[in-house]
Amino acid sequence: MKEKILIIDDEVEILTFLQDALEDEGYQVLKAANGIDALGQLKHRPDLLILDVMMPGMNGFELCEQIRKSVNMPILFLSAKQTENDLVQGLLVGGDDYLIKPFSLRELKMRIYAHLRREERKSNSQLHCLFFGKIIIDLASYQMFYDSQEVLLTTREFEIIQYLAVNCGQVLTREQIYEKVWGLEASGDSITINEHIKNIRAKLQKVGEQVPSITTVWGRGYRWEK
Repeated sequence: MKEKILIIDDEVEILTFLQDALEDEGYQVLKAANGIDALGQLKHRPDLLILDVMMPGMNGFELCEQIRKSVNMPILFLSAKQTENDLVQGLLVGGDDYLIKPFSLRELKMRIYAHLRREERKSNSQLHCLFFGKIIIDLASYQMFYDSQEVLLTTREFEIIQYLAVNCGQVLTREQIYEKVWGLEASGDSITINEHIKNIRAKLQKVGEQVPSITTVWGRGYRWEK
């Protein structure tokens, strides 16, 4: 059965346009015009969520935070808000991606495809763990533990850690990380990587002082230390 995509936007024209475009690709489409309706649609277990930011009542950032308390599906923001602060806030509240209106329908479809294929590979992966002292990285369940305590990560944060840890000791550029994790060619998305790394470091520092660190190699990228 084709994947379900939940679109949340208070503009009827956008909802109709995206529904037609995505149904033409074979996806099942669910719609909601506000945050309350969207929370009700979660009972249908969508595989991916497309979320507008500027909505009456509960805005997209607030809704994303609410959804992240119980659901780990990919969340793609689609918004006319285009400052760096907007993008950063979208990532901080748990978003996986951020597209600015007006957007390319082709690019949106490509990003949806990349996110869904990654979720499929995750669900089909065999049990495998990486060990770094008290750190355990479970590649199958997308979980990381420190001294038996889970470090709560978003999907993209985990995938960045996974990529760095699998290549422990190797310097990886921001472009390499973006292309590996998002499945798309990097095009000036260093801000996205920088903010995710900042969030990861903060979460690692909370669980203990002896955890492996992500080192910044100035002018080159990042490296996971043993």
